[in-house]
Amino acid sequence: MRQTLIKALLTLTFMICGLESVAQSTPTKNRWDNLIKAISVVESGENPRAVSGKHVGILQISPIVVDECNRINKLKKNKKRYQYGDRYNKEKSIEMFNIIQDFYNPSHDTEKAIRLWNGGSGYTIKGTNKYFKKVKTKLEEIEKTSK
Repeated sequence: MRQTLIKALLTLTFMICGLESVAQSTPTKNRWDNLIKAISVVESGENPRAVSGKHVGILQISPIVVDECNRINKLKKNKKRYQYGDRYNKEKSIEMFNIIQDFYNPSHDTEKAIRLWNGGSGYTIKGTNKYFKKVKTKLEEIEKTSK
């Protein structure tokens, strides 16, 4: 109870100060932990050094995603900027995932999160079905073993 209250107060403080993205990407329990694990297993086998064309890191982030995170941060008056090399860093990759999800998926819908990560902001259901099924299956396995 006390930790929840402290986190709520910190989040409120960050939001009042205009630092909501900092509050959302704190290293404490991430609302997306199991989903990020499932995506990283599907994308890279959890290998932070994985490379597939222009996509790299555990979440296989492209340069376009880095640029989009920087654009979103600029819109929100957040001074933090990412470099392309940050895609190899697990923590920074997760921060970028959170920025994309918070901006394009504010309801934090899991299905939308998966499809958005695969197909971008203009994803189609048909175009992301195969990926969605893979990640959803892996997510269900992870959630079953974490109980």
